[in-house]
Amino acid sequence: MVAPGVHMSPILKLFGVMPSNYIIERIGSGHIHQTFRLTGKNNFVLQRVNKDVFKEPDAIASNIRIASEFLRIHFPEYSFLTCIQSASGKDMEYDAEGYPWRLFPFTPNTVTMDYVSTPQQAYGAAAEFGRLTRYLDRVEVGRFKETIPRFHDLVLRQQQFEEALKVRGNSAAEACITACKRAYPLVGTYKQLIAGRSLRLRIVHNDTKINNVLFDKTTGETAGVIDLDTLMPGYFIYDLGDMVRTFVCPVSEEEKDLSKIIFRKDVYDALLAGYLSEMNDVLSPAERSAIPFAGKMMTYIMALRFLADYLRGNTYYHITYPEQNLVRAANQLRLLEVISENIPG
Repeated sequence: MVAPGVHMSPILKLFGVMPSNYIIERIGSGHIHQTFRLTGKNNFVLQRVNKDVFKEPDAIASNIRIASEFLRIHFPEYSFLTCIQSASGKDMEYDAEGYPWRLFPFTPNTVTMDYVSTPQQAYGAAAEFGRLTRYLDRVEVGRFKETIPRFHDLVLRQQQFEEALKVRGNSAAEACITACKRAYPLVGTYKQLIAGRSLRLRIVHNDTKINNVLFDKTTGETAGVIDLDTLMPGYFIYDLGDMVRTFVCPVSEEEKDLSKIIFRKDVYDALLAGYLSEMNDVLSPAERSAIPFAGKMMTYIMALRFLADYLRGNTYYHITYPEQNLVRAANQLRLLEVISENIPG
């Protein structure tokens, strides 16, 4: 069923699609965009971009266009998902409320998954993300814009956390606040890596959850990367770190029972092997030495963001109950402990 208040018929007509010819259903587990599948003679995916999160949505289209042209020339066999232009030749069309919409072809016989179940899935997904970064290794980084400025900047997230602490005191969050402060040395390590230029600025995906990889329904092989809104300049530790954060634990960041947060070494070994199967020869020795830091940094950054949002009154992340962001923060802080115990360095 189409979400109330979403009037997509005028938008679809701009793309030359007649709504009456399609069954339209909401798909996806994300909270940022609204995504719909159109089932008919030809299947499509229609998506409304969240303009409150992506304040310059045209930058998304520009980045994808630049990457697509580069890949078409240098790696024509690579499957890179790009949007369908509207009748007027635009990548996005805007509705009356100012929300941008885009249309994609639906990739047949593919499926996404929300959780990593096997080391094989971890290997394949990590290799797919690594392949995209490797293929874009020689693209001109300066042509790309940040679609969310300083998205994974740990220094910024620490500053935002400190500012949130001034908003209100909260005894329920005291343990999490203490744990976040105890991990401040990670911010120092991040500063050293950036200031010392140990990390090279690259075009990376920046949101490497497994549900952003398509898998072939029949073979189980990967079929490409999706959700390219954050395809922009960044460091490899962002992609690798978010995979560690979201792959190695069998439960999600919503889990309240912290005893269920464990480190699956076989999954970690597989994802690292998969990523390095594409990226090992591209990374510098200094970057390879930063591999153990990646998962810790990205897990910590999410703990800071969840806790800061809770202290601010839950203004950013979607919640279904008042303490949800505090639960998420505690979850990620425990995961940080588990990762730190299992990844030396």
